[in-house]
Amino acid sequence: MASDSDPVKDLADEPVDHRFKGLPPDAQTHGLTVGRLAAERRDLYTGGFTTPVLTLDADALEHNLAALGAYAARHDLAFAPHGKTCMSPQLFQRQLEYGAWGITAAVPHQARVYRAFGIERIFLANELVDPAALRWVADELAADPGFHFVCYVDSVRGVELMDRALQGRTPGARIDVVVELGAGEGARTGARTDEDCRAVADAVAATTTLRLVGVAGYEAEVPGADPDSVHAYLRRLTALAVEFDKAGRFSADLDEIVVSAGGSAWFDAVADVFAELPELSRPVLKLLRSGAYVSHDHGWYTRLTPFNRHPEEGGLRPAFRLWTQVVSRPSPTQAFVNAGKRDIAYDLGLPEAELVRDALTGEERPAAGVRVVKLSDQHAWLETDSAEDVRVGDWVALGMSHPCTIFEKWPLIPVVEADGTVTDYVRTFF
Repeated sequence: MASDSDPVKDLADEPVDHRFKGLPPDAQTHGLTVGRLAAERRDLYTGGFTTPVLTLDADALEHNLAALGAYAARHDLAFAPHGKTCMSPQLFQRQLEYGAWGITAAVPHQARVYRAFGIERIFLANELVDPAALRWVADELAADPGFHFVCYVDSVRGVELMDRALQGRTPGARIDVVVELGAGEGARTGARTDEDCRAVADAVAATTTLRLVGVAGYEAEVPGADPDSVHAYLRRLTALAVEFDKAGRFSADLDEIVVSAGGSAWFDAVADVFAELPELSRPVLKLLRSGAYVSHDHGWYTRLTPFNRHPEEGGLRPAFRLWTQVVSRPSPTQAFVNAGKRDIAYDLGLPEAELVRDALTGEERPAAGVRVVKLSDQHAWLETDSAEDVRVGDWVALGMSHPCTIFEKWPLIPVVEADGTVTDYVRTFF
């Protein structure tokens, strides 16, 4: 995608206005762009920001980017982090700077965002049967010889629909696909049996529009996942790659064979099993797709991260903090802050109160005795142990679970240093 401008850098030229929650109103009054506001290095607490406001911890963000980049390199894994967890071109760029092979998408819209910001390698972890989206991919491939795109196939009908949509669209070129092996009965997508996978591979071979380049799967969907069952599923996946290679099912013109897996809960198992892969007829791209590590969280992934099982490998830090404000204190045991379902990720658990910042003195203290017990559209219900735990006007910092559903609620997120200085703003697109 040749261009004279840098679309990521161009984000700094966007005006700061009503589209962006929590940012200082005077920034719009004075006609500031995102870049000019960042250059002012305002203080989060005294610089005019309004509550609620979501922030990213600069140190934690940098730590997490480095941690997974180093982990992938240490285990000889290529890395295509799942972009749905953040949908931020600036964070994609940082991931690539830390060695990522490319970025994973779930749906065509995400891939279009990636292309708009110059991403040259996209792994779409879904079967793509939408004719309009397939034609768009074909046109992108034809227009840019440097663009590399791979997507799932998991059914003979899906292959037939893809072939039909692409007929006449890709003269001399084909779309690369990997057969998705399902993680078992009751799991999510993917061909359920090895025989089903063979049938899908044979259907690909019968087309002139698709090229079979590997196999893939998602180990977190193993029913009742535990170390033994996850390792067993991943060994089924790698055995399928070995079988397909011996049988000549992969396209003959490949430079490398793709074997891909990896969410954010079991990437240690992926590293274990992919390290066992025997030598194949061509080099293997062992592609990890974990994505939630960028911001990490205060709940779901904190409990499930493989670094809990292997602390010697490193660790991740929660980078999100949602600053809310107490707007009502109707009783000594009840308080309400001004953020709710429209602002908070809540699909995998309620947020946790972390800190209280006194409205008058600015002093911070742990949110001891403060619990989130319920969410309304624009309020979080707090239960408190005593009348002194929080007062009207105090800021309360919430930690949240599951970053995929946090980013989508905040299109422009301040990046904050430890001393409260806002040094940058992360733009998101959903």
